[in-house]
Amino acid sequence: MKNTGINTLGGEDRQTKDNTISGLDSRFNQTLRNVQGLLKGRSIPGKVLLTRRSDVIDPSSVSEKSSNYSRSLSHNDIGTSNRIAKSEEEDIQIMNNNTIVSKSKSSTSNTEDLAKEVQKPIMGARATDSARVLKFTKLLSGTTIISDKLRELAWSGVPPYMRPNIWRLLLGYAPPNSDRKEGVLRRKRLEYLDSVAQFYDIPDAERSDDEINMLRQIAVDCPRTVPDVTFFQQAQVQKSLERILYTWAIRHPASGYVQGINDLATPFLVVFLSEYLEGGVEKWSISDLSPDKITNIEADCYWCLSKLLDGMQDHYTFAQPGIQRLVFKLKELVRRIDEPVSRHMEEQGLEFLQFAFRWFNCLLIREIPFHLVTRLWDTYLAEGDSLPDFLVYIFASFLLTWSEELQKLDFQELVMFLQHVPTQNWTHQELEMVLSRAYIWHSMFNNSPRHLVS
Repeated sequence: MKNTGINTLGGEDRQTKDNTISGLDSRFNQTLRNVQGLLKGRSIPGKVLLTRRSDVIDPSSVSEKSSNYSRSLSHNDIGTSNRIAKSEEEDIQIMNNNTIVSKSKSSTSNTEDLAKEVQKPIMGARATDSARVLKFTKLLSGTTIISDKLRELAWSGVPPYMRPNIWRLLLGYAPPNSDRKEGVLRRKRLEYLDSVAQFYDIPDAERSDDEINMLRQIAVDCPRTVPDVTFFQQAQVQKSLERILYTWAIRHPASGYVQGINDLATPFLVVFLSEYLEGGVEKWSISDLSPDKITNIEADCYWCLSKLLDGMQDHYTFAQPGIQRLVFKLKELVRRIDEPVSRHMEEQGLEFLQFAFRWFNCLLIREIPFHLVTRLWDTYLAEGDSLPDFLVYIFASFLLTWSEELQKLDFQELVMFLQHVPTQNWTHQELEMVLSRAYIWHSMFNNSPRHLVS
């Protein structure tokens, strides 16, 4: 009995000591435990993503429960990673029984509105939610568009039919003043046309040896671009891609053409073609378009690609130091978030450069199904100048999606796994989970770099 009493007292002392220690940084530790729980498959408090389930709901039962939607963690309503968007219309709370109650701030009762909403088709991501579409429409209808608000909305996904205009605005290619838009786009498109005539539409005799070699390399890479999407195998599409890439490379001699830039042009090409072609990409034929429309599409791709790469120039200069720096940051972040995975990869002799270099070079275009790329790029472009740093958190979240699996693999298996990650069956839900974790970790670590120091 005495021993039992001593053990009990000792346990109480240890518990008191533990409570004292944990109190030093309870908020940070709680957040960290939440993230670790997320990695193990548990949900954590936060925003939720509304996704459609296969079962049909009776609208009359909405007041009791919302069973037409499954719950998954998302920060789709929180704006860019540097700030949390202030929702003007709804505050979504998670209930213990996995149901969701949406409380409107502007109305005392919204049961009828919610019943109408759940009957509307929702295509995976919240980009097509009617409330978000109304927010976009209202924002774009103004004479001058407020860039910060547009970034907050776009971070969570952009409705497909609005994507061309919004991407032009996010990249600063189109001016925020709607009265100047047409004039600016016309001038920029003519400038691109002049550049093509000056640099591309000339005989090889007028090119230097380096320029000839660069053009040949681009001509080799274009047929390899997104090989699993038949649209990109059309000769005319490859020719457009070749003109865009070569013109960009000539006008940016500090880097010139680097393999991987060809991948970065494809989301722009698809998005701007969607203004003129209907249906799925696999059914498109660029030959259906007039030469003038094709030229305008190429020009928009060229200028948007230029704007994107202006923010990460050292990613594609000699030795690509920008990418090497971000790979090192990724390694440090993974070590802090998931030490067992980090230790296992180190024990197996796997270097992050062996797999993450391509991730940064091509921005995950080769790692996820192409139909998810434009949704991912909504968030990329909404990040603006902060994109390079935020990529580290996205790629850490992407890698640790397979935390448990990675710890079971040896060196050769790790290399093969990470070069062919199993994302072929991914939907918007998996992508939103990656972005949600990235947002959480960015909030935790980006402004507290000492947490990343051993």
